[in-house]
Amino acid sequence: MDSTRNPYTPNAGASPESVVGRDEQTRAFQVLLRRLASGRTHQSMIIVGLRGVGKTVLLTEFREIAQAEHWEIIEFEAIKHDDMRFRQTFAGLLKSALLRLSPRVRWTEVGKRAAAVITSFGLSVDQQGAWSLSWDVEPAEGFADHGELAMDLSDALVAVGEAAKERERGVAILVDEVQFLTQAQLEALIQAIHKTVQRKLPVTFVGAGLPQIAELAGDAKSYAERLFQFPAIDSLNEDDARLAIVEPAQSEDVDWNEDAVDLAIDITRGYPYFIQELGFQVWEIAEQSPITRPDVEAAREAYESKLDGSFFRVRLDRATPLQTAYMRAMAQLGPGPQKADAVARLLKRGSTQVGPTRAELIDMGLLYTSDHGYAAFTVPDFDKFMLRAVPKLEVPELRTRSRKKK
Repeated sequence: MDSTRNPYTPNAGASPESVVGRDEQTRAFQVLLRRLASGRTHQSMIIVGLRGVGKTVLLTEFREIAQAEHWEIIEFEAIKHDDMRFRQTFAGLLKSALLRLSPRVRWTEVGKRAAAVITSFGLSVDQQGAWSLSWDVEPAEGFADHGELAMDLSDALVAVGEAAKERERGVAILVDEVQFLTQAQLEALIQAIHKTVQRKLPVTFVGAGLPQIAELAGDAKSYAERLFQFPAIDSLNEDDARLAIVEPAQSEDVDWNEDAVDLAIDITRGYPYFIQELGFQVWEIAEQSPITRPDVEAAREAYESKLDGSFFRVRLDRATPLQTAYMRAMAQLGPGPQKADAVARLLKRGSTQVGPTRAELIDMGLLYTSDHGYAAFTVPDFDKFMLRAVPKLEVPELRTRSRKKK
């Protein structure tokens, strides 16, 4: 069929033609915004789930909901920045949000104070010298100038929250890949949101991250479990997966046969990203409507090749030989979470010898701790890929371990 009409979107974070199976989360977010706007408190949320389940797409849905509710949005993807760079980035985002809330010519005393606090928060000195926000606002003395990230960010968010409240608006902070924040950065965000909750200000922090983020948040602040909801999203149930497969095609007046849909669900196991990738390849193979089971069977090889060459491979290419061996051993043990000592035995090493490798893989976002002593892949079906990509388990000598690839 016509490639230009292909309705499937197998791109990282791209919203599909039809977002299904996430109504509970979108309703919860809308309730959160409306309660905060009315002066009530409500738990913020951090969405957790494996790669490819649609966390980034859900954040995009949240952004659209927040815009419809006339909230200002601060959004970014967390990457491994030091705390100074984090401070500078966040100060710039706060400045932009404040200016969108109100042009500076209309600032009241509350707006002027928020601007001064943001200046205090952003001021720092790096190796190249002084860094500034590029606006002529003097810093506020005694606010956001403590030199401690959590205290300074708390002052800044409270000030911006007060400015938003005065304008009868709100500020939604949407952060993707939360697990890549340092502990100090995550702690600062949690403490700052806690302060805005105490002041009943219309500010919320909604994040998305891998399953370990709930534990990381709890480690950062003991009250995080009371401050946040941690809804977990996974593969779609059968009914929602069916809709995700057929509705995009129907938007182009193309139907699927029932047995073709059944096979597509079986192949993708209902994972949203996999559905988009398979749907894209099937569209390229099929010649007419309706799409049939043989069309899906014919597209399966291209589908698996595309996943292997991009979605899976990009993660394996970041691994050292020893990290690769560790993941290959996990895959050999089976698809579920694997106990650390079982992996170590297969590698003919002691648990303490390969413990750092396991920790590195968790830090890289390739594994997560599903239970005490167990680790699992953060990417669905990564075990199957490892068996295909690395046919034989080979364990390098510890002393010849190479550096991580850039």
